[in-house]
Amino acid sequence: SGTPRTTVRSEAATSPLPKARAPKGKKAVVADRGAKDMAKDLAQDEANAAQDKLVAKLTADILTALDDSKAEEIISIDLAGKTAIADTMFIATGRSNTHVGSIADRVLKACKAAGVASPRIEGLPHCDWVLVDAGDVIVHVFRPEVRQFYNLEKMWSSDRPIELQSGGLDAERRLI
Repeated sequence: SGTPRTTVRSEAATSPLPKARAPKGKKAVVADRGAKDMAKDLAQDEANAAQDKLVAKLTADILTALDDSKAEEIISIDLAGKTAIADTMFIATGRSNTHVGSIADRVLKACKAAGVASPRIEGLPHCDWVLVDAGDVIVHVFRPEVRQFYNLEKMWSSDRPIELQSGGLDAERRLI
C-alpha cells in the first residue's frame, strides 16, 4: 500500500482518434438502397424460378400418376389470377370407390416424390370424392355421379361470371 502506482499508456491510447467518416450523401444512400433492393429482387426472382420449376415437376408427376392409374376425364384448370388457394386444379374421375382411392393414393405418392413434404388429403375413407392438396396444385378425384353433381368444372371455368364485389341480393338483381 506504500508503493507508488505507475500508469502505463500505450501509443494507441495516446494517439488521436481516427477521423470520423463523413456522412454519406443522399446519392450514396440511394445507391446503397438500390443495390440492396436489386439484390432482394434477384433473390426473390431466383426463389420464384425455383418454385415454378417445382410446380412444373409436380404437375407433370401428378398427370403421370393420373394417367398410370387409369383416371378418366382428366382436366386441368388454371387458377392463377382467380384465387390464391392454388395455381392449378386437376379434376379426374374413377370408376368406383376403390378406383378413386387407388388414384388418390398414386397422386399422393407422386406429390411426395416431387418434394411436397406433407400433402393434405380429404375424403379417403369414403372415396366418393377425394381431395389432394399439394399447395400450388389441387387434385379432385370423383366417382362419376358425384362429379356430375358438384360440377366443379363449371364453377372454376374461364367463362364463369365475374364475382360480385358488393355482394348481397341487390347486386344479384342488377345482373339479372
